[in-house]
Amino acid sequence: MRPPLALTWSARDFYRHRPFAWEYRVEKVDYIWMDGKLVAWDEATVHVLTHTLHYGLGVFEGIRCYKCGARGSAVFRLAEHVRRLFDSAHICQIKIPFTQPQIVDATLATIRANRLTACYIRPLCFLGDGQMGLYAPDAPVRLSIATWPWGSYLGDDGLKNGIRVKISSFTRHHVNAAMTKAKVCGYYTNSILAKREVVAAGYDEALMLDGEGFVAEASGENIFIVRDGVVTTSPLSTVLGGITRATILELAREAGYAVDERRFTRDEVYTADEAFFTGTAAELTPIREVDDRAVGSGKPGPITKQLQAQYFAAVRGELPAHDGWLAFV
Repeated sequence: MRPPLALTWSARDFYRHRPFAWEYRVEKVDYIWMDGKLVAWDEATVHVLTHTLHYGLGVFEGIRCYKCGARGSAVFRLAEHVRRLFDSAHICQIKIPFTQPQIVDATLATIRANRLTACYIRPLCFLGDGQMGLYAPDAPVRLSIATWPWGSYLGDDGLKNGIRVKISSFTRHHVNAAMTKAKVCGYYTNSILAKREVVAAGYDEALMLDGEGFVAEASGENIFIVRDGVVTTSPLSTVLGGITRATILELAREAGYAVDERRFTRDEVYTADEAFFTGTAAELTPIREVDDRAVGSGKPGPITKQLQAQYFAAVRGELPAHDGWLAFV
């Protein structure tokens, strides 16, 4: 008889494909900014009747701060992230009770208070407690900013060697069913279901199609493919406008590559020379395989590696021409 705690072969195989699972943990720091002031980590709490907890109407951002050598630390494209947070709130008819410059300053103050040199940053605007029901026009608008040390979202090995991807059975949001330009809390149920589906099957990330069967994006990343030197990504008409996506498009143009923003099909991903994901959490992660088909050579390609190197140079303050992307702490 098998010992009660012994893993079956399928379970062992599952964990073999999850070498970076610990990276999802949140490391506790000293402070979280909430509603205009820094509070102790353990005091940053909400009531169980918080409206967003029940109905999902809230907006958030994911931002990163990097070490920049002797120059200190800097948040990458902070102003653009804060603007997108406010755009998301506007789309959802949520009026944030702070200005964009105030949130920029609060983000930097939170990093300094926690004495972090590199971290992930999570601003969250949500509706508090006091009203229930779908309408709730007077539910209080609250805003928090949390920071914590965080490694590679899809793993250090994934950044170096690429990841295995599977097309999800879950369709990405349609533009008339969800506001696809808003980063809304509740929308991520779609992403969670897709991610859990493919991870349970032994893959690292889900790739999602739109309502017409074209490639949209991953559970939390934009996708790029490379074919004959042309760098292609899905158009903004169907996906969230990723700030890392915009960065890579600019870096690709600067490197002299032709860039195309258009719809493409899953078999174009299968037959691409190279493919990669972009996102604040995922940074630039190569794709080595999709649906058990090797992409190109099955290893990160030369254009992927070049753009990845340029991206990390930019976030670490090594590209003086793009110092405007950095908000130094």
